[in-house]
This record gives sequence, structure tokens and C-alpha cells, in this order.
Amino acid sequence: MPKPGVFFFATYFHEDRHGDLEDVVARFTADATVRDEDVMNRGHDAVGAWKTKSPTVYSYTSEPLAVTTTGDQTIVTSHLVGDFPGNPLDLRYLFTLRDSKIAALEIQP
Repeated sequence: MPKPGVFFFATYFHEDRHGDLEDVVARFTADATVRDEDVMNRGHDAVGAWKTKSPTVYSYTSEPLAVTTTGDQTIVTSHLVGDFPGNPLDLRYLFTLRDSKIAALEIQP
């Protein structure tokens, strides 16, 4: 099975931007992990709660700028603008995929 390409990640960011929670969560494996702001979320329920909470804490837009692949990790650099400390800033989304789904995501400055 071919690895997901740029379209996979563009679709993820599009669904995230437009609040398609079920579609976003469906992109993750059942045991996926997400590390954001030093908090670890594990599994669909935790990923869904993380995605639901994010827009209630900060209002922001995210525009992907670059995609690179290193080993089994795909790194998407995205420019964020919003009402959060350090605005604006670029974040790195480190995706690890398994069976064409997100098995791990770590968001770093």
C-alpha cells in the first residue's frame, strides 16, 4: 500500500480548519497518541476531546507551509495566527503513520 502523500495532510488540515471532528478523529488509529503543549492524549476519545478543546482555548488559523519526510515521520510546518501567546508562530506537526492512519502526532514549536 502506498504511503499517504501531501493530499492526506492537506485534507487533515482542511478538515481540522472546518471543524469536521468526526473526519479528523477517523484519520487516527484507535490507539493513536497526540502530544500537544506537553500533554499526551491516547486513543480516539482522548484525541476527540483534544480536538474539541483546542478551539475553546485559542482562536487561530493554521496554514501549512512545507511537508518533509524523514524515515517513518512526516513533518508539516504550519504558520499559525491567532489570540495565543507568541502569536504568530510556526509549528511543526510530526506525524507517524500506520496503515494510512495517524498513529502518532507531536506538535512542536
